[in-house]
Amino acid sequence: MKVNDIDMDAVILGNGEYPTHSMPETMLIMAPYVVCCDGSADEHIRRGFIPNAIIGDGDSLSAENKDRFREIFHQIDDQETNDQTKAVHFLLDQGKKVIILVGATGKREDHTLGNISLLVDYMKVGAQVTMLTDHGMFVPASGRNTFKSRPGQQVSVFNFGATGLRGEGLVYPLSDFDNWWQGTLNEATGDEFTIHAEGDYLVYLNY
Repeated sequence: MKVNDIDMDAVILGNGEYPTHSMPETMLIMAPYVVCCDGSADEHIRRGFIPNAIIGDGDSLSAENKDRFREIFHQIDDQETNDQTKAVHFLLDQGKKVIILVGATGKREDHTLGNISLLVDYMKVGAQVTMLTDHGMFVPASGRNTFKSRPGQQVSVFNFGATGLRGEGLVYPLSDFDNWWQGTLNEATGDEFTIHAEGDYLVYLNY
């Protein structure tokens, strides 16, 4: 997967580990619009960048940057959603649907798992989201989909209630597995693979 293979309206920078791999790092630099989740703005600004918007309840954003960038800081105190979700809905309200998430993993594992698990929810409300980590990408999907790949590329499929799961172009067959680990450690056999399903699932591909 190359940077040019991914379109985007905006990038959301989460408050996990700042991207170090060239893929998420380049997407963040090239983004036409950047939203920082609360305290992630501190590190982004420290590196010499200025986001288009900062979203969150302000609990992890420094007082200095909260004041300095008050014109682009949108404080949302809703405790029923996390900052990543607030940022996604902020972008959807502006008509920005093709969204790349970076910096959403690392540091606290509970936040990492929570952020990943929300991707299917974002898809259901109309966002076209891709999460880029320093090791690979997560893509939520529903129904039949074909994905670009390379021979030997590692692929994992996480089931979110889908039935009739089967794959083409993968080393191991898919089934209607119940536990997330059951769909991990698969492998692409060629330049693309296809997943058939009734319902939602999440695909991970390593770089």
